[in-house]
Amino acid sequence: MPRFTVSQTVRAPATVTWATLVDWPRHGDWAPFTSVAVTGDRAFTARTGIGRLAFDDPMTVTGWQPPSGDTPGDSAGRCEVTKHGHVIRGYAWFTVTPLPGNRSRVLWGEDVTVWPHRLTRLTAPAFEAIGWLGFKTVLRSMAEAAAR
Repeated sequence: MPRFTVSQTVRAPATVTWATLVDWPRHGDWAPFTSVAVTGDRAFTARTGIGRLAFDDPMTVTGWQPPSGDTPGDSAGRCEVTKHGHVIRGYAWFTVTPLPGNRSRVLWGEDVTVWPHRLTRLTAPAFEAIGWLGFKTVLRSMAEAAAR
């Protein structure tokens, strides 16, 4: 199963970074070829790809704890989601930790299986590298948006 964790420092307070990250439809602003639709109280679906090569990535929020404030020492926020689509299944999470100087740090982790599952087992290192690079790029774009 591909597993990776990406870190990004953001020039915005933790509460602003959190609000930016949990605005699910905005994820499409940072992730190429992706749109996100809220489908329920704690559910959303990301659609990634172009035309017939697109797939749905439905997710349910299973853990939700916003940061307790913006001062270093305040509790970090943590969001956890379960991915239960036909193409991607597994678990993702992110934390937002307050840093000095009205900054914050995001850690984003994924532990997923990609269909067909045999492909995932054989190519996990490549999926991990691609996932890490992709999410690093997405988090940089998110950080720029949060800092504005």
